[in-house]
Amino acid sequence: MGNPKHTEVSVARQSPQRPDADEPELDDTTGAARPDEIEEIDRPAGPVDRALWDELRIDPVEIALPAGTGFTLRAYRPASSLTPTDVAERDLDDPFLARRQVVEEDEDDETVVILDEELAQEFADSDEDESKRRRADADTDTDTEATDEEAEEEVSDEEVPVFLSNKGKLLLFKTPESLVSFIRSGAPNDLSQLDSWNELSERVEPADIVPLDEDTYELDLVVENLRGGHDTWDSTLLIEAGEVARDLSYALRLPAVLDMLSAGSSLDDLDEALRATANGGIGAFMGRRRLKKIGAQTASLGWRTIVGKISAVVDWRD
Repeated sequence: MGNPKHTEVSVARQSPQRPDADEPELDDTTGAARPDEIEEIDRPAGPVDRALWDELRIDPVEIALPAGTGFTLRAYRPASSLTPTDVAERDLDDPFLARRQVVEEDEDDETVVILDEELAQEFADSDEDESKRRRADADTDTDTEATDEEAEEEVSDEEVPVFLSNKGKLLLFKTPESLVSFIRSGAPNDLSQLDSWNELSERVEPADIVPLDEDTYELDLVVENLRGGHDTWDSTLLIEAGEVARDLSYALRLPAVLDMLSAGSSLDDLDEALRATANGGIGAFMGRRRLKKIGAQTASLGWRTIVGKISAVVDWRD
């Protein structure tokens, strides 16, 4: 699907109310919310200076999950220039992954079988025929090697996402101040391999941690929105959730999530249909027809799994 962040969605956003949100107490006389009951959000009053982020090609990101909302960082770089996050320690802590690795090792063990002479000769003749076939195929394989190498080079030059993470864990910070403190600390993380990281650690201030609207994701609302049925589905909410889920699953090495969102999957069909409806025209009509064929229960269950797997690899920092 390419880089999903370059896809523009021209629909009004109306996210559903969080089920766990507290209602502000109303004034008895006017019906308005009392000033002392309204939570104040510390945001810059004026426009944020984007020069720092544009220059260093790193962006602040805000992600809402069922456990809370946090800030992190994301960048896009050629795959050939990045060292993937090390998930060995994370996978050792997962009993299901550990069990699967033991099964794979058992399957790789060699089994020695003693054959009688006649049966052994049959296998020997079969091996000789196989060797001849392989030699005949060798020339064809050689011709395609050059093409395969060129394709691999193109893939290695493709820009891929990398987050502020460490050992397969996404680092999420409750406040801009705690995020900036971590950036300046010199603690190990996967973004430190970027050539612009040192400059960021010297220049960034808490006031700079203001994500753009397109870099703000509400994964905590996705499942509830899908449960509401086709007529209530929020295209912008769901499309952006798919974008960040793909980025996270790639950067954090979550193959199960990548498979669930891969081309041809039911959730990818949902994403394509939502994009078609958002783009308008005849495509919107076809998109709406495709959406009606997608089960709300199936979609919500699938996304509940995705949000759960992403939440499981989050390292919350205060």
